[in-house]
Amino acid sequence: MTPATSKPPLPRRTPQRVATDKIQEAVDARDVPAAALTSVGIQLPAMDVRTPWPVTDDSDAGQATRYALVHLGVCSAPVALALAAVIVEGAGR
Repeated sequence: MTPATSKPPLPRRTPQRVATDKIQEAVDARDVPAAALTSVGIQLPAMDVRTPWPVTDDSDAGQATRYALVHLGVCSAPVALALAAVIVEGAGR
């Protein structure tokens, strides 16, 4: 058995209410465009919400809580072309 080594410090916790609000905002930001794309026959199957990396040091202790991110994922070439066509058509309105 190897000797115990020191463990890295645990990340600071974001206040739960703030984190929940940020995550809900990102979920809504994912679902609204997903519904719009679905209405024109386009599906991005890998759309997801990613939460911020945990903070492991005190370098950003005074900064505001980071946003959760909407990850659009990858799609096939035909889906990318269909998405571009819908964007161009919508921009022409």
